[in-house]
Amino acid sequence: MMHETEEIIQSNIEFLPLKTNATIVEGNALRVDWESIVPKEKLSYIMGNPPFVGYSFVWKPIFERFGVHIDFAHRIFRWDSEASLKAHVHCVIVGFSFAPNIFVQRRTKPICNVPPVYRGNQPTDGGNLIIEEDEYEDFIAKEPKAEKYIKRFMMGNKFINNKKRYCLWLVNASPKELNSMPYVMERIRKVKEMREKSTFEPTRKMALTPYKFREEINPDTFIAIPKVSSEKRKYIPTGYLDSNTIPGDKLFIVQNATLYHFGVLTSNVHMAWTRAVCGRLKSDYSYSNTIIYNNFPWCTPTDAQKAKIEQTAQAILDARANYPDSSLADLYDELTMPPELRKAHQANDCAVMEVYGFWGKLNSESACMAELMRRYQELTKEEEHETISI
Repeated sequence: MMHETEEIIQSNIEFLPLKTNATIVEGNALRVDWESIVPKEKLSYIMGNPPFVGYSFVWKPIFERFGVHIDFAHRIFRWDSEASLKAHVHCVIVGFSFAPNIFVQRRTKPICNVPPVYRGNQPTDGGNLIIEEDEYEDFIAKEPKAEKYIKRFMMGNKFINNKKRYCLWLVNASPKELNSMPYVMERIRKVKEMREKSTFEPTRKMALTPYKFREEINPDTFIAIPKVSSEKRKYIPTGYLDSNTIPGDKLFIVQNATLYHFGVLTSNVHMAWTRAVCGRLKSDYSYSNTIIYNNFPWCTPTDAQKAKIEQTAQAILDARANYPDSSLADLYDELTMPPELRKAHQANDCAVMEVYGFWGKLNSESACMAELMRRYQELTKEEEHETISI
């Protein structure tokens, strides 16, 4: 929109830096109905040269009347045009939006009625309770009595790549049994020495039970969520483990979880939430129970809808089972993901989106996230957030 007279526009049109499709409308930009010129849904940006009336004319009304938020501002710069007779124009660029400020804060328990998520066991052992794959056979040969106390040990990377690693899980071993295994006792002594030398008081207290990890989490079955996963994956590889595996502290675990919970957690809806609010390790996803899971607005399905999600979730597990020689890293590589697994995920995404009311209505991740944020605001409207440290 321009304020110059029609005569000036006509006499200088050849000097304007416009090559094709030049459309100039004369009028007062603050009074003309812009909808009569171009529909607002066809506009992404508005660039102009407002009257030099200053702060009292532009900024105060924008904030007070419309509640806009400044997203970014570029300092003043000189604009060079293609015209042969250049005007000396200096510009600033300011980005606005009407989005409210929303703080997703840490919370100690889920905002919805779902099973809690815990971080796995932290060894704090100096590596002495851990048995690597290449030393497993030698360890058993030296200490055959220890075999019943050895379990698979999974951190996030080992879980995703299905790499073998073991640990001494001595929670139920009696003092007599421990003393009957000299090679195990040697490792326990090293754990005690390591913990006693720590500058961290809780670690020194753990020296009183050097045969144990810091935690004693060993559920019968649980959903495992790796703390760190590549941003190149469309879905964070999530799966079921049992009591034969001890989850490490680079895995989050959901006990008493059903196929329904698995279906929602591995859906594109939960991934949209995760991508928006998660922390990052380099650029990789860094999952969190206190930020991501506990703040996630879960859906409220009918019995039929829940049954459908359970069915699509099981189809994901069935598709994975067709490739027993492949790790989750192999299966969730965008270049090698099997077609039946991708199809199963798409069906699961559809089932979850239908419960949220997104299917057929919201066709972008940003639109999905905006609605999730709206629901999050509703859930926390009357709540005072509790800030915790972890």
